[in-house]
Amino acid sequence: MPRTKTPSARKASKAAPGDVINLENYAPAYLTWIANKLSSGASQAYLAAFDVGIESWRVLVLLAIEGSISAQKACGIIGMDKASMSRCFKSMQARGFIELSLDPQDGRARIATLTPSGRAVHDQIRDIAMERERAFLSVLTAAERKMLLDLLRRLHENLPAVEAATRDHFSRRHPHALQRRGSKDSDS
Repeated sequence: MPRTKTPSARKASKAAPGDVINLENYAPAYLTWIANKLSSGASQAYLAAFDVGIESWRVLVLLAIEGSISAQKACGIIGMDKASMSRCFKSMQARGFIELSLDPQDGRARIATLTPSGRAVHDQIRDIAMERERAFLSVLTAAERKMLLDLLRRLHENLPAVEAATRDHFSRRHPHALQRRGSKDSDS
């Protein structure tokens, strides 16, 4: 399998070493590159075969697990913003993949429920998704795959600490930025 060159394998930067982030040793860069490339490849495959984009696929996965889910809960799990989730729900409803109803406990919240048609599409895409995961992880031993998933879970659970550290840094060094972020910080 051909290897993608990392940034340092390209032309060297003219900046002083301490003035830039060393992308070879910056975990967020690798996580972003991997996520972007996996999402892009999956989106192309799923769109070509089933005319289903990556956001709809992610919602189908949640619904296959949960049966039904609120837009708010789906946003929290997937990390999509509310407007994108609303558009995704509307598109999926129009295609017959989900049914939407109002939450009986909160008349403003929308609940999506997977339809048999949505389940059938999920099941077809699941096979491709599992094959992509198998190929992606094929360079790791079984023990390494387990360790990777354990580490990723821990990193995911630590995201609130990252946001707290960001707010703390801003409060000390860039208080004006907190004012601009105000509504986002109150959502977390």
